[in-house]
Amino acid sequence: MAKILLLGSGELGKEFVIAAQRIGQHIIAVDSYENAPAMQVANQFEVINMLDGNALDTIVAKHKPDYIVPEIEAIRTERFYDYEKQGFTVVPSAKAANFTMNRKAIRDLAAKELGLKTAVYRYATSAEELHQAVSEIGIPCVVKPLMSSSGKGQSTIKTEADIEKAWNYSQEGSRGDVAEVIVEAFVNFKYEITLLTVTQKKGPTLFCAPIGHRQERGDYQESWQPAAMNEAHLRDAQQMADKVTAALGGAGIWGVEFFVADDGVYFSELSPRPHDTGMVTLANTQNFNEFELHLRAILGLPISEITQERIGASAVILAKENSNTPSFEGIENLAVAPKSDFRLFGKPSSRPYRRMGVVVTYDSLGKEVSEVTERAKELAKKITVKP
Repeated sequence: MAKILLLGSGELGKEFVIAAQRIGQHIIAVDSYENAPAMQVANQFEVINMLDGNALDTIVAKHKPDYIVPEIEAIRTERFYDYEKQGFTVVPSAKAANFTMNRKAIRDLAAKELGLKTAVYRYATSAEELHQAVSEIGIPCVVKPLMSSSGKGQSTIKTEADIEKAWNYSQEGSRGDVAEVIVEAFVNFKYEITLLTVTQKKGPTLFCAPIGHRQERGDYQESWQPAAMNEAHLRDAQQMADKVTAALGGAGIWGVEFFVADDGVYFSELSPRPHDTGMVTLANTQNFNEFELHLRAILGLPISEITQERIGASAVILAKENSNTPSFEGIENLAVAPKSDFRLFGKPSSRPYRRMGVVVTYDSLGKEVSEVTERAKELAKKITVKP
């Protein structure tokens, strides 16, 4: 039995804990508030501010875990290098966690060191610098905090009047204590994908079938697998994913995001852990879902292959109001639907646009992915989060 310290206890962490419990692992779930989703199924939990390096040091020393598994961005990740020196295993690696928790580090690695194709970009640390960056990049462009998740603080600048608003919004959505933003030229892409990539301690790097997704406010709304994709573009994406994960090192699953445009594939972002769009794999679209793959790679269990078993889609269930006692209305509408399932995350509070659950739908291989995606969307509309 391995002892795993899970840093961040949201819905992705909850599914990871469930996968770990099924094969007898011991999990300590950590977050900044009590009763976070993963805490509800973990063996133990801790409540700390993970941006407090001393607090982080204290729980690592207290629990002496076999694996330290980050699930969110807002962590004092530079401490991970010390943990590795002390003999702890950081997943996928201290370098991977430190680089990918900060968009600046990962973008510079991809574009400047590895030569991957990316959107033209600049950085800004103030509203004045943002004005200058926009003048160099051109309009439209996209602004993202260097540290954020689920699209928080991200916006598209369409006119000069949007610049000040974009700066203010980026600061509201930034996680941690980093004020800097990245400004990206708008890529006129045809579609975007997540390529779940599995690196192993021993054995080849493996790829899941590409996952298509649609976003609003920088956060995913629906995802589907497999996404229809030109074979040459898929090979390019796989080669880029292989190159960047190898440079960061370690074992686990990575959510590598790409834009696909007429002139080819653009590297966008990278998460060194299960990806929100990958919740589509909860529809058993593969022989192992993304959480099981992450766990097996971490533990060094050999994964011989990843097979596509059926098509699937996911659609999010969003809250509309603030509440400390959210409840759900219309669950029976999901329960009666064929070839469908759902997850309610158990978050103790709600706010507008907060992701509270997900609907997954599926069908046999060869069926139309667009049909299962539309079904997931329609089913998600039948659930209401009540304050």
